[in-house]
Amino acid sequence: MKFIFLALLLIVSHPCLAQIDLLKIASTKSSALLSTSANKDEVSKGLKEALVIGANKAVKNSSVKGGFYNNILIRIPFPDEAEKMKKTLKKAGMQSQIKEFEKSINSAAELASKEVLVIFVEAINAMNIKDALQILKGGNTAATSYLKKQISVKLYNKIKPIAKKAIQQVEVTKYWNPLVNSYNTIPFTKSVNPDLEDYVTNKTIDGIFVLISNQEKEIRSNPKARTSELLLKVFK
Repeated sequence: MKFIFLALLLIVSHPCLAQIDLLKIASTKSSALLSTSANKDEVSKGLKEALVIGANKAVKNSSVKGGFYNNILIRIPFPDEAEKMKKTLKKAGMQSQIKEFEKSINSAAELASKEVLVIFVEAINAMNIKDALQILKGGNTAATSYLKKQISVKLYNKIKPIAKKAIQQVEVTKYWNPLVNSYNTIPFTKSVNPDLEDYVTNKTIDGIFVLISNQEKEIRSNPKARTSELLLKVFK
């Protein structure tokens, strides 16, 4: 009895010790909640399932005709470094040519995005349990950030040759070259000629990740987006 009294007295007389004990209890309870709602293996499987769903939807939605151009969130605009050129040509009455060029680079992105799902699935399947637990406890786009870090270089290397072929297929240069030639004939203008293959490649990657990010947020925040028992269990 004397021992219990002394222990209580020690805790009361040292608020810091009491706070540390409370933090330990809270941490233990937090871990217990995770283990009771879903074990580590289920967390890993559930997160992978969510990511595959997100990647699949992103690729499917971006690769259809108009997938990029008709979606204001990912539509590829006129290259930034040629924005001055765009403004100048608009004043010269070339709005329709500018629009056709923008449609063509978005069409190229739509064609290029068809080929990348396998890279996402490979990266998702390679994720370990530790990564999955950290992602689950992370922010609303933690999984998207993880994938960006893991596969951005692979995506670029995969997409660039496809983008090059797509650019040829939709005849991007047919719309781009007249714009450049017209602009370069204007006195006192600086010649502009961005690397369109690089530009379309990077914008395609950015667009797909925007769609995956939105899907991740939806699954985390909206129970109706959790389309399986496992997702419902993991994302409580």
